[in-house]
Amino acid sequence: MALPRVLVDNTFLRVYVLIALVLVLTGGLAVGGFLLVDRVRREHYHEQLATSPMALLTAQLAAQPEAERAAWLQRQGRELDIALELHALPSHPLSYFERARLEAGRTLVETGDEGGWVLHRMLPGEPRVLTARLSSLSEHQLLGLAGMLGRWLSEVQGEARRERLEQLQGSAIPLVLTETPPEDLEPGQLARLQDAEVVIRLLPQRWALSLYLRLPTETAGLEWVQVGPLNAFEPMPLSLSILLAVIILLGLAGAIYVIVRGVEARMARLELAATRIASGHLDTRVKVESGDFMGRLGMAFNGMAAQVQSLLRAQQEMIRAVSHELRTPVARIRFAVQMVEDMTDDQAVRRQLVGIDSDIEELDGLIDEILTYARLGGDQVQTMPMETEPVDCLAMARRVVEALSPLHGELRIELVADGEVEVEAEPRYLQRALQNLVANACSHARSVVRVTLAAEPRAVRLDVEDDGPGVPEAHRQAVFKPFARLDDSRTRRSGGYGLGLSIVHKIMAWHGGSAMVDDSPELGGARFTLLLPRRSPPRET
Repeated sequence: MALPRVLVDNTFLRVYVLIALVLVLTGGLAVGGFLLVDRVRREHYHEQLATSPMALLTAQLAAQPEAERAAWLQRQGRELDIALELHALPSHPLSYFERARLEAGRTLVETGDEGGWVLHRMLPGEPRVLTARLSSLSEHQLLGLAGMLGRWLSEVQGEARRERLEQLQGSAIPLVLTETPPEDLEPGQLARLQDAEVVIRLLPQRWALSLYLRLPTETAGLEWVQVGPLNAFEPMPLSLSILLAVIILLGLAGAIYVIVRGVEARMARLELAATRIASGHLDTRVKVESGDFMGRLGMAFNGMAAQVQSLLRAQQEMIRAVSHELRTPVARIRFAVQMVEDMTDDQAVRRQLVGIDSDIEELDGLIDEILTYARLGGDQVQTMPMETEPVDCLAMARRVVEALSPLHGELRIELVADGEVEVEAEPRYLQRALQNLVANACSHARSVVRVTLAAEPRAVRLDVEDDGPGVPEAHRQAVFKPFARLDDSRTRRSGGYGLGLSIVHKIMAWHGGSAMVDDSPELGGARFTLLLPRRSPPRET
């Protein structure tokens, strides 16, 4: 069945309605459960209450000759005001479970058409069923059944009497045979009991009653039988009510959890997509499953991601196009400068031409940096698989130091390593990152630059330190942004393009690592740190 439009479009209203329905259904199940348990307990109580009388009737009927059974049933029926019938088991309309209960020797209790009781019990050792129909259990019937019990027990003596009494024992009607008269009866009741009458004693505080009767013995003595107390049906005990309530509450908690979990799962997918886009995977999209609020939010998110990806791609393409187009006029200017230099011997002009050539070299370097940054920042780089290979970090650091040392003769560039350190990486870009850091440190150092390699349990660490002015704590995140120019002595001394550290950050993010900056504890300047995850166990050295 289709949901109303207002529920389809409103996620939170739908969740609220679902929880309300769960509460209503749980309340209905709770009431139904209590009624069902109470009905089962009541039927069990009726069965236990009818067990002893029906056992007495079937035992006496089984002892009667076949020809006298019909007359005996009519006579007992009139005396007890109970309709008694004898049926053959195969002809009696019973279900499989009811037949199984009868064959197991249990008493079957049914509700009559007019609200009375219909009791069934098989005769001992015979495939026949005795059926008793009664509208209610009156005092006359109690006295009649007690008298029948007394006559049946009086037929035997001693141990046989006790065996017969044991056959009638039930959980609802206890039967006790003693040789001493009951002590809790009034004098008048004891006198009636001595006259062989059946005495009924009410117990108002327990809503119960007991029956007493006297039996003669073969030694001219007496025995007394106590039937009961017969307790009234008790409502559901508190412990059972609490157990049912706990089960219902657990079911309710589970249903609400399933509903809320569905909404949470969809929010978690949206959060995961946002995290992936923030990490550079701009092609990530959210799966839209419906047209409700969460579905519309997913569609808006996908539209936003597509727009951001399109803008960044256009920006990257524009940067690459402009950078490539700049190379042509720069090449023409360089050619023109060389021609002018060949055509003149004026030293002043030549000095100016050398300056122009230096500016052209700087412009070429800037174009290379812009192209590298644009290539690393593209979404194609984030999605394409990185071709890695084992890289000897110590050998790579030596190459960087050997390449930069001649350019900074006034500085001492140190390399500190405990041994060979190997990591899975793209060798060209990893060397570019380390070279940018060392070149940056050389631009700011006063006398010393130190490169340190260390193998940690789950990462490889490369530290580049200098004894320069350092990076203020407030600006340590900004130094990795493109074209960042810090207004302090460190920036004023170095010049540069403002792209070197941004390229380092991009390369490390592409490798799944990180780049950070803090203070050098020994040299006093800045310490830049590269952390690369280790995808294989460290090699023994």
